Amino acid sequence: MDLVAALQDPAAYPEATSKVELVQTHISWVFLTDRFAYKMKKPVDLGFVNFTTLRRRHHYLKQELTLNRRLCPTIYLAVLPIAEENSGIKVGGRGHPLEYILRMVRLPQERMMNEVADRGELTLEHLDRLVGVLAPFYQKAATGPHINHYGEPGVIIYNHEENFAPMKGQVGELLSRELFEDIRDFARGFLTHQRPLLRRRIREGRIRDCHGDLHMGNICLADDIYVFDCIEFNPRFRYGDVAADVAFLAMDLDFHGLAEFSRHFAERFVTATADEDLWQLLDFYKCYRACVRGKINAMTTGSPEVSPEVQRRARETARAYFALAGAYARRGAEWIASW
Repeated sequence: MDLVAALQDPAAYPEATSKVELVQTHISWVFLTDRFAYKMKKPVDLGFVNFTTLRRRHHYLKQELTLNRRLCPTIYLAVLPIAEENSGIKVGGRGHPLEYILRMVRLPQERMMNEVADRGELTLEHLDRLVGVLAPFYQKAATGPHINHYGEPGVIIYNHEENFAPMKGQVGELLSRELFEDIRDFARGFLTHQRPLLRRRIREGRIRDCHGDLHMGNICLADDIYVFDCIEFNPRFRYGDVAADVAFLAMDLDFHGLAEFSRHFAERFVTATADEDLWQLLDFYKCYRACVRGKINAMTTGSPEVSPEVQRRARETARAYFALAGAYARRGAEWIASW
């Protein structure tokens, strides 16, 4: 049975809907009805994520529900079974679950932060409101010895080196060897010189159970500020320095040509959290986050499930992210050389 095709039938859902739209990522299918969004995990194993069994997919959907309710309690509703009934495939149906799916309130696409910015409608007030949501979130987020481990220099080094392996394979296609070496050498040099700062961050309680994927496409500027779709499948990508989360959004604002907004966001966050050390970490983590986005887009360039046009756009986007990472690396290397 082609479950993905069956779920594009409006009759499969518990509520009436005029149509169903399908959106894909590299790890999920998302089905959009008139009022709700339903996410189903793909049975993939990409190394950093493993959804190859129904038990794993069910577990991570429940994790996604619980973790995202921290910032979006009214948006993330339930994990439902998908079953086959006499009338066909039903979300929330009775019988043996064929699969599981996460039900969410559908947020207005036109109010996503990236789309608001692309229309020239993003304001500094939006960012002030966002800081008002994020600062208390991080203050309340879980911490402790287990989570603090992910702020250790050795773990941070591992995260960066994990990026460099696939990036090296893209040299000549998506980035030059010189650019790759600039990024790699800056990251290694920073980690060598800033171990005392990184360890101080642990002692100060700056290592938290964060969001992990804080970019503009995961923020909705509607009646309230909704920050959704955190990393649920690998705590190593979610546990870490708050500065790494802040840097993700600051980098994304830079990527959209909004450097003034990026600076304003960082300034307001530093003021709200009394975290002056964040300035020393910002380019380092911006570089890392740009590499992550470049890597994700590079994966799409070889995906047989997307069209040649989508693959072409992914190549261009990956190149742009790697170029931005290089800009951070060069600026950061100059700062290291000035010590």
